[in-house]
Amino acid sequence: EVIMTVLHAGGKFDNNLYKVSGGLHGVGVSVVNALSETLFLEIHQNGLIHRQTYHKGTPDAPLAVFGETTQRGTIIRFWPDMTIMETDQFSFDTLAHRFRELAFLNPVLTIHLNDEETLREETFHFEGGVQSFVSFLNENKKTLHDVLFFRKTLEDGSQFEVAFQYQESTENETVLGFANNIHTREGGTHVRGFRTAITKTINRFIREKQLNKGEEVRGEDVREGLTGIISVRTPGPQFEGQTKAKLGSSWVAGAMESFLSEALQEKFEEDPLTAKKIAEKAVLTAQAREAARKAKDLAKRKNVLEGSNLPGKLADCQESDPAKSELYIVEGDSAGGSAKQGRDRRFQAILPLKGKILNVEKSRGIEKFITNDEVRALITAVGCGLGEEEFSEKKLRYHKITIMTDADVDGSHIRTLL
Repeated sequence: EVIMTVLHAGGKFDNNLYKVSGGLHGVGVSVVNALSETLFLEIHQNGLIHRQTYHKGTPDAPLAVFGETTQRGTIIRFWPDMTIMETDQFSFDTLAHRFRELAFLNPVLTIHLNDEETLREETFHFEGGVQSFVSFLNENKKTLHDVLFFRKTLEDGSQFEVAFQYQESTENETVLGFANNIHTREGGTHVRGFRTAITKTINRFIREKQLNKGEEVRGEDVREGLTGIISVRTPGPQFEGQTKAKLGSSWVAGAMESFLSEALQEKFEEDPLTAKKIAEKAVLTAQAREAARKAKDLAKRKNVLEGSNLPGKLADCQESDPAKSELYIVEGDSAGGSAKQGRDRRFQAILPLKGKILNVEKSRGIEKFITNDEVRALITAVGCGLGEEEFSEKKLRYHKITIMTDADVDGSHIRTLL
């Protein structure tokens, strides 16, 4: 009766009653009772059947014995108070989803869900536990290997269970974390420790076997196509927020990383073929990511250059035949003015550049020099394009290019940069 009517009376406040619990505040069933028009309670314990009925959270009579039993457990039936609640309809699919999770996480558990109104019925029982959970998530998908499973019990009684499997596809990772049967939708320290261990161990294997060709294999590359379940059971878990969406127990990250790194390293030594399949997938993903980045950079360069008309400072020639055209690159607008006056505009073009241009060899990242005004003016005026796919000598607008600078140190520097 205390549990049913008093807040914060749950058994999770006594370590002798529960090894682990998903509850934090001891208000669950007492709140359900308070929000119910009627609640019927039946307890099978110590060979006896105990019953009690409540109306609007208040017991009709003390808990009484109604017979003998050989079973153990508790039956609760409740009818929501419609003066408080907006609806008394429960979603079968929502309940089925949650019960399926619980059955996967607790392989000794069997859950029967029966909707007497719609006659929908489903039973949940999975002897394979979290391994079956991964297989369920990867159903009808091509996978690289069998489900890998690791388990450890710590000195304080905490238990870690990890199961994962890679798909052949390039789908994003599907990693679900649970703490004391609670689905931590935003992850937390257990998921962080799992990801760190996976990334470090696979990267170590890649380096040892020299599988990559210089590409940087990131965590996102290692986790592409990964399906994983992480289940942690620990006394007194710390959650972030009231919804328990994220596990905050800081020690779990290090403990999970240490346990899984060691277990996975041992597994890779026993089964190098599986390790190689996973590692090669990560390397291919890294290569594809790098190729996509280069393609994006090339498209960006192409857009920058294609969107540019001939630079305004270019005094172009009248001749359209590149073989008969000449380009004179001069130092500064002052020299450009004199050169324009002395040229033959029929076949001679003048491009004045402002002082020393950017040293493109030392430039970090192609974006820096393609956005430099002087470099863009030079590339656009010459017309050959930029990059392996875009560059072509056939597009050269002038078959004769002359660099005209002052006969001093600065002039020599400019000629070198050009």
